[in-house]
Amino acid sequence: WQISALWLAMVRMEVKLAFPQDRPPLSIISAAKIAGVSVIIDPTLASGSVPTLHFSSGNFIHGVNTILRYIARAASVSSFYGQDDIQAAQIDQWLEYAPLILSGSEFEAACSFLDGYLATRTFLVGYGLSIADIVVWSNLTGTGQRWESLRRSKKYQSLVRWFNSVAAGYGDALDEVTSAYVGKRGIGKSPAPSLKEKMPGLKENTSGHEIDLPGAKVGEVCVRFAPEPSGYLHIGHAKAALLNKYFAERYKGRLIVRFDDTNPSKESNEFVENVLKDIETLGVKYDVVTYTSDYFPKLMEMAESLIKQGKAYIDDTPKEQMRSERMDGVESKRRNSTVEENLSLWKEMVNGTRRGTQCCVRGKLDMQDPNKSLRDPVYYRCNPDPHHRVGSKYKVYPTYDFACPFVDALEGVTHALRSSEYHDRNAQYYRILQDMGLRRVEIYEFSRLNMVYTVLSKRKLLWFVQNKMVEDWTDARFPTVQGIVRRGLKIEALIQFILEQGASKNLNLMEWDKLWTINKKIVDPICGRHTAVLKEKCVLLTLANGPEEPFVRILPRHKKYEGAGKKATTFANRIWLEYADASVISVGEEVTLMDWGNAIIREIKTDNGTITQLVGELHLEGSVKMTKLKLTWLSDIEDLVSLSLVDFDYLINKKKLEEDEDFLDNLNPCTRREALALGDPNMRNVKKGEVIQLERKGYYRCDVPFVRSSKPIVLFAIPDGRQKSTLIVTGA
Repeated sequence: WQISALWLAMVRMEVKLAFPQDRPPLSIISAAKIAGVSVIIDPTLASGSVPTLHFSSGNFIHGVNTILRYIARAASVSSFYGQDDIQAAQIDQWLEYAPLILSGSEFEAACSFLDGYLATRTFLVGYGLSIADIVVWSNLTGTGQRWESLRRSKKYQSLVRWFNSVAAGYGDALDEVTSAYVGKRGIGKSPAPSLKEKMPGLKENTSGHEIDLPGAKVGEVCVRFAPEPSGYLHIGHAKAALLNKYFAERYKGRLIVRFDDTNPSKESNEFVENVLKDIETLGVKYDVVTYTSDYFPKLMEMAESLIKQGKAYIDDTPKEQMRSERMDGVESKRRNSTVEENLSLWKEMVNGTRRGTQCCVRGKLDMQDPNKSLRDPVYYRCNPDPHHRVGSKYKVYPTYDFACPFVDALEGVTHALRSSEYHDRNAQYYRILQDMGLRRVEIYEFSRLNMVYTVLSKRKLLWFVQNKMVEDWTDARFPTVQGIVRRGLKIEALIQFILEQGASKNLNLMEWDKLWTINKKIVDPICGRHTAVLKEKCVLLTLANGPEEPFVRILPRHKKYEGAGKKATTFANRIWLEYADASVISVGEEVTLMDWGNAIIREIKTDNGTITQLVGELHLEGSVKMTKLKLTWLSDIEDLVSLSLVDFDYLINKKKLEEDEDFLDNLNPCTRREALALGDPNMRNVKKGEVIQLERKGYYRCDVPFVRSSKPIVLFAIPDGRQKSTLIVTGA
């Protein structure tokens, strides 16, 4: 069945799920709840019977996996049955594997396998929640106390992290299902409360957004991602690119990447190259790359044809006056010029003469239309600047409003995805296609992605670059794909963040914290751990009974992930502590030196109120559970490396700028902070782009690796969705 047919079946027909009361199919009920598939529950089948899904048409399907595949295909969750055939096959494998979790002798072995498998993954398949996650989650939950005991034991950290993540993301739906059907001993082992009592919302369609393309047919869909090469891709463009990718894959159609290169004053080959780089980073596979400039001759022919038909005219009204007349619905004095007059001025424009540069081509639509986008929009303008692809061959260039519908129709695009900010111009798009005599292209809207404390306008981002407020378009403070990756974001987190929103048309202002929280779940299970001590006023602790000669132990870089490798830690009788830690220690206090043991502070030396040195002794038999302070430290050895720890803040200091507000009035005066630190010698091996965790400080991405002792390693702080910077630094 095609997806659209499944959806229609779900909407138009009553669907009933029948199963034995002593064996409720938890995975099916959970999947239906999350997927927005409306079903009536009928727990009246005889014990041992196979679950069956009945349609009011008289058709039925039975068997747990068959029903699950039906729900996955009909789901409103974009990734429920994978993004391609390979992922769908992987999901099928998990459907077969999941029942093993319920078998007594295999339960812990299955948990162990899952824990290892999920060590570097957020989801079982791909970058979003799928039916596989729901099935495995349901089977674990269905064992009742057996799973809960393992969950509390912290034996399988990666598996528990994944389980909790699914529960947190879909808590309301899953809580209703488990409370209704799962007792302490597992599925069907305790009386199930009545459906009306525990799950009143199951009959309702809980879909948060519609994700079908209107009139789409499998194998016949063509979409396009059409960035303007006037900057690097930012997070908003990433949403558009990934949604186009999703629909192309879902309907087994084509995806065109088309550069809308109609403004030579703003565009360059640098931007083209980096946009293609960003598209590759996002994992977007396309069929072809095209350029609007490929169609300049045909666009000019169309403009001239419309002039000859009286559907367009040449206007030399000054720009500000034209804007005012459009707002007031006043016709231009040139609106009723003869075709001959218009063609004469069109020729002047094409040749780039002084007279031609005073003119533009406008569509003759409707100056009285309440929708102002239909009040004779501009189709062509003169521009003497050379084009990055075709040089100075042309003196006139089409506007986006004119070129976009024309090229969409010519390239066979069936569905044009546009953000809802263009909603008022949809009527203009269709009218221009009609005047051109071209086939209709369906517009599908999605909400523009807006982030707090962030400007996404390329014009505004360019201002930051040109005014040296940032390094360049890859600056870690920028919302560009390259910027946020440089900050430490894993592309899997960005993809998951965007696909979770789907193709909703609801306007939303998203928090960066949510994105960084997803990112933390990806990096934390696998990134190596290291130690750093801030240089400023760091304090030396002398251990009277410490080792006479320094010695080295080989320790894991990550205590729960062997793949992170090993590190060499030096133990000596003189160690460095951060001043902030030293300042809260009392004489006689017992503290814990992380990865070593306890020590008792016997003396605190000061100079004018500033702590200069601590003296203490090891007390390794002491209990780490009894100490209040757990301290990071570094032995006083020559091999320590210099670090530059860099933290960033938002470029603007207001959460949301209103339309009438100037971003220049809301610039953040301090957006980059840097602190010098000492790092453990193992950090010489940290590679550029590698993500690590500095104990008690947070996550960092290596921007500049070790080169020589005189040049510090540069580490960029990665937000984790909750904590503030612990750096004591000066602003920049």
